Amino acid sequence: MANQNFNTFNTAATTDQAFDAGLRAHMVRVYNYMASGLALSGIVAYALMATPGLQQIFFTMGMTRGGSLVAVGPNLLGWIAILAPIGLLLLVSFRAAQMSVGSVQAIYWAVTALMGVSLSLVLSHYTGASVARTFFVTAASFAALSLYGYTTKRDLSAFGKFLFMGLIGIVLASLVNMFFPSGTMSFIISVAGVLIFSGLIAYDTQKIKEQYAEAWGQDVSEKVAIFGALSLYLDFVNLFQFLLSFMGQSRD
Repeated sequence: MANQNFNTFNTAATTDQAFDAGLRAHMVRVYNYMASGLALSGIVAYALMATPGLQQIFFTMGMTRGGSLVAVGPNLLGWIAILAPIGLLLLVSFRAAQMSVGSVQAIYWAVTALMGVSLSLVLSHYTGASVARTFFVTAASFAALSLYGYTTKRDLSAFGKFLFMGLIGIVLASLVNMFFPSGTMSFIISVAGVLIFSGLIAYDTQKIKEQYAEAWGQDVSEKVAIFGALSLYLDFVNLFQFLLSFMGQSRD
């Protein structure tokens, strides 16, 4: 009986070790996908900003007071590029179970590349130094928040509902602010955006761990990694843009 109990304990310990090793490898895969997506978005954004002729394909151009050529707003093709990620995200959310790993990967790279187009419009209005400074602040904040979400024993699922409600709120407020611009409203939206996406980074990191536990031992782990990377990628990009509204230095 003692030997049987020992064997049971030894098997359980081995299983736990295998799970922990698998989880660490899964998180590395998630972060690698996310970092690669950010790199692709950055390359696309930089290529557009560095090539005015290429940028003119997506945006109408204007001059700053300092005489620099800058994107003013999207043209028809620009709107398609900006809105296309939403359509792709909706597609993958409804068809995830039926899609192959290759299809999910293709959508992920398409979304991150198209996000680079919209980022080029935002970044073209700020100096390179302020963009770099904001990026490093965002990266440091992301690392701390994601580490908290990974290590905390506290269940963050209760916060998910409030964060989602807050996300819907800032989307609606942003739409209203587009038609009735207000500096005060923009400031409130930016503050709310920083708080909400900071919370979402920790929440989504914990959720990725839970999704891995549910999918452990199945063939869907690669798709789970891509979906996890996509959620963290969107959290990072949105936090970066909201922080840029505070820390960015205008090129005008």
